[in-house]
Amino acid sequence: MSGKEKIQIKKIMIEVLGTILGAFVIAVAVSLFLLPNKLSSGGVAGIATITYYLLNLPMGITMLIINIPLFLMSILKIGKTFFVKSIIGTVSLSLFIDILDKVTPLTSDKFLACIYGGILMGVGTAILLKVNSSTGGTDLFSYIAKIYKPTIKVGEIIFLIDIAIVTLNMIFLGEIEIGLYSAIAIYLMGKIIDILFEGIYFTKLIYIVSDKAEEIAKEIGKQIGRGTTGIYGKGMYTNSDKLILMCAVTRKDVGHTIQIIRKIDKKGFVIITNSREVLGLGFKNE
Repeated sequence: MSGKEKIQIKKIMIEVLGTILGAFVIAVAVSLFLLPNKLSSGGVAGIATITYYLLNLPMGITMLIINIPLFLMSILKIGKTFFVKSIIGTVSLSLFIDILDKVTPLTSDKFLACIYGGILMGVGTAILLKVNSSTGGTDLFSYIAKIYKPTIKVGEIIFLIDIAIVTLNMIFLGEIEIGLYSAIAIYLMGKIIDILFEGIYFTKLIYIVSDKAEEIAKEIGKQIGRGTTGIYGKGMYTNSDKLILMCAVTRKDVGHTIQIIRKIDKKGFVIITNSREVLGLGFKNE
């Protein structure tokens, strides 16, 4: 077996283990927090929550049955590796949910349940995204939709589906609070996915327009230890060429950077924007 094949096998093993881990974390969120309190995270899980309480059907098995048509639709449309990982994720999630359903819930407080359930749902989903896998449901639906119609706004459709399913939860289970708490859980899930999947290294990007750009750049490098990039532009109002400085700094360095700019040029034009993540020297390296 060549070194390249060994690396590929190792990669697949990590992705399969990541899929199982992500499914387990989601199952904990559902079985120990959301389901016992009748809360929904939308999607297939939301439909299964309704059948669980109305028809007394095991949630995991219900989710597996609902996912079968989605897998049949996608069998020839998505990659073999992703398809196999998705089956592993879906079956694992269904088994974990039905096993953990026999465990005593960790809380009967709906507020605590939506907080911790939403956070754990986000963590589990982020793990699945990291290993390019899914547990079926709306995740698989989004892949299928993109294949059939690349221009479709999948995020908006899934959002509308989640709203519809949460509304059905309220109607069938007869509690308005279910929808209110479920909305919090879904919001937290999305935020956690953003943090874990896109990165937690929030930084600030500063643009500086000044006639003393070189002096400012020198002082920022000297006092804060951050490099700056000069971008040539043109002021359309003054019709004059300008050197625009771009500098990425941590949040704690913003105040010091502004002090340096104002000390050198009180009339300097400064724009500060949020940057999700910065990779490279002095920041996060991958």
